Amino acid sequence: MTTAAEVARGVSRLLIQEGYSPILEFTLANGRRLDVAALGGDGTVVGVEIKVAIPDLKGDMKWPEYLEFCELFYFAIPPEFPDELVPPKTGLIIADRYGGAIVRPSPIAQIHASRRKAVTLRFAKVAAERLAMALELTADPARILGALPE
Repeated sequence: MTTAAEVARGVSRLLIQEGYSPILEFTLANGRRLDVAALGGDGTVVGVEIKVAIPDLKGDMKWPEYLEFCELFYFAIPPEFPDELVPPKTGLIIADRYGGAIVRPSPIAQIHASRRKAVTLRFAKVAAERLAMALELTADPARILGALPE
């Protein structure tokens, strides 16, 4: 059985290939937390909710609260998950620990410019703080910094 962490890894790899910069566990201004959030080079905000168990998907009534913060929204499921259970008016990603594929494109939503700016600034702050924490925990921060794209 594929775990949520494995799906998150595959989703992150896919998003990077698609030109997005992902981070995991991103809390929105409404207090809801996206499993994966990503920013595109043009500022597009992507949200991904991971589901690996049918009861979790069926019991999830909070996912519509993510939509006002994302231009693209996807559910991500492992290959063995029945995709017909995923809400039909959302994007769909199938992923495992090695990668993923977009099997249903997300509808494009418009978010207000001020909300996009607020999400983008929060995203940048969270990403920078996480990098600083990772550098603090490593014995060789220059090695990590040298591996990062510019």
